[in-house]
Amino acid sequence: MPEQIYNVLFLCTGNTARSILAESILARDGAGRFRAFSAGSRPKGTVNPFALKVLERFDYPTHGMRSKSWAEFARAGAPKMDFVFTVCDNAASEVCPVWPGQPMSAHWGIEDPAAVEGTDIEKEAAFNQAFRYLRSRIDAFVSLPLASIDKLALGPKLRDIGRMQGSTTPHDKAG
Repeated sequence: MPEQIYNVLFLCTGNTARSILAESILARDGAGRFRAFSAGSRPKGTVNPFALKVLERFDYPTHGMRSKSWAEFARAGAPKMDFVFTVCDNAASEVCPVWPGQPMSAHWGIEDPAAVEGTDIEKEAAFNQAFRYLRSRIDAFVSLPLASIDKLALGPKLRDIGRMQGSTTPHDKAG
């Protein structure tokens, strides 16, 4: 029997940087087991060029990446999500749409690389760091035995992943 393919949605406010990075990382590193999507509560309509540059440097997919609204995934006919992860604190504090199927969710907040001021080298360094933090979280996520773990045990594991290095969530905060 083939293994289930899980749909995962990464949310941010503008859907230009962190959620785009996460979508691309999971699309490649979780290929065959996961379908990755990203969206924003207030999408800016463009993908940050530093996000694309970092993804291309590490040979992650960028084709078809676009900034889009989370409303695309809340309407009839949208893919049913199994997991929804917020990767920015603003999106985590917003009232999200009701996702069909009641997906598992967690907050995996990291600092916004797009907010970094300075030279292009400093901005690119911030994107490299965000990429590393997200790739570590996604590596931990894809290694979970999803088919054999119950939802009650899975929730804390997903929240723990969100508290990994680089987290904007205090480590002592209950999730």
